[in-house]
Parts: sequence; C-alpha cells; structure tokens
Amino acid sequence: MTHPLNQPHPLSVFADDPQGRSLGLELPPGTLHHRPVRRGRLGVKVRREPLLWVSDAPVGVDALAACRGAALAEAGLRAVLFQERRGLESWWTRDELNPASMSDPDDHHVEPVLREFWSGVVPDPEEGEGPDGAGLTAPFGRDWPGLAESGAPREDPEAAALDLAAELVRDGVLPSPRLALVAAGRWADVPTAMGWRGPVNHVVDTALISTVLRSWEDRFGARVIALGFDELHLSVAAPPLTTAASLPVAAEHFAFCPDNVWQGSGSVRAYADEAVTGSGHWGFWWD
Repeated sequence: MTHPLNQPHPLSVFADDPQGRSLGLELPPGTLHHRPVRRGRLGVKVRREPLLWVSDAPVGVDALAACRGAALAEAGLRAVLFQERRGLESWWTRDELNPASMSDPDDHHVEPVLREFWSGVVPDPEEGEGPDGAGLTAPFGRDWPGLAESGAPREDPEAAALDLAAELVRDGVLPSPRLALVAAGRWADVPTAMGWRGPVNHVVDTALISTVLRSWEDRFGARVIALGFDELHLSVAAPPLTTAASLPVAAEHFAFCPDNVWQGSGSVRAYADEAVTGSGHWGFWWD
C-alpha cells in the first residue's frame, strides 16, 4: 500500500502545520515519523515519505474523540492510539514497521484467508480430546466452519469506538496511550498501511489481518482503536448476543489470533462465552 507519487502525502500537512489546525485539529506536540529509506534499482534513494505522526507524550481520555472527525477522514488519515510496553517503549521507532513488505488487502478475500488460518491452527483429530485435541475447537471439527452471520448494530460504530477508547484509557487497559495518525482509507487498513508486524509469529503479511478486519467492519461494526507492539484493540458496535451466534465468531477469532484461546480461555466454546457474546471490545494478542 503506497501513496501515489504525484500527490502530496496526507501526513505531509503536519510538516508545516504541526497542530493540524488546517484540518480543524489542535494536536498535542508530536513527531512525524518517516518510512525507512530505500534505494531504487539504480541505487538512487527513493523519496522519503511520511509513515505516521505520533504524540510525544501520553494523551488523556478524550484525545481520540478530538481527532476522529470527518475532516481527518476526508484527508485520508485515521486516528488511533498506540500503547507502549515495558522494554518496548516507543516500539514504532525501532525499525519494527515495514510497510514495503506488505501486500494490498484488495488482493485478498476474507473466507480463503480465514480458512487457511484455521487449517494452520486446528489440532489433528488423532490427538483426541483435551487442550490440544478436538475439544479445543468444539463444536466445530477440523473443517473450516464458514463465516459467521452479521450482527445487528446496537449503536453507531464511530460512537462505540470513541466510548470504548475512553473506557480503556480510564480503566488502565491502555495506561499510557500515544495519539497516532496514519494514512489509510479505512480503519481496517491502518495496521497494513503503517507496516505493523504485531502478528508476525502467526502471519507475516499484515494485509491478511486487514482483510479480516475489513470483513469485521462490515459485519460487526468493528473499528481499530488501539495497537501495541503485538496487541490490537477493536470496538464492536454489532456483537453477537447469543452463544449460538458467538460460536462461529469465536472460531474466526481463533483462526485470526490463536493465542487468545491457547493462552486464554482454553477452548473456542469457553472463549465465545467469555470474550465474544455481547462484548463491545475485541482484544487480540500474539505471542
């Protein structure tokens, strides 16, 4: 996902307007970070392009709400929160981001992506029941169960995103969030556009992650609100409300981020009850 060479990059406005006033913003002090410098085929350096803008210090409860207006989206920018982790402070400055290595989410379709993920994490039926056996994915077997049905919206997805972001900051789930701006056409594409590699131990190409996130945007009113070094937080405006509706969603989550089940609930069925049914917050962590 690259920006057209004949157009100014959406983030370039902050070079001369660091507070974003031309976009109706009043940003806190921040830094414009650039893509890693690459060389072309003849050894000539490729144009240095902005990658993201990040606040220099943690922000408060309402910081995201002040930045997720229509003007920012119309400028091709999305506001999210970045969360640091002990030993990985300012992880976005550590050469961990590699957008050039990602494909384009437009080149993928959600069902084949999740089917492939599923086949890579479900246990061999010969292993039997137990934490590493068929009981892990019950009531589903080894075959991919298919996409879950869409949820019924309970609230506006953007309002749900802002409410959840404020709640996670207030409750200490995101104890020291930085405000970040990324050039992306939709929330689901933020991880790929910035070259995020949080799920690298599960999937190398983050465009596959964005492909699933796009589908969850459409089916469940999901929005990306925060990223850490290897964690991802989504708000959900239309979560499944029954166990029966939640089980196929839990299967998708297991395929998408198996550590949520392997190192969390222990089974798809338990995970559905604990983390999916009626939940407006879907959090993921890759070991």
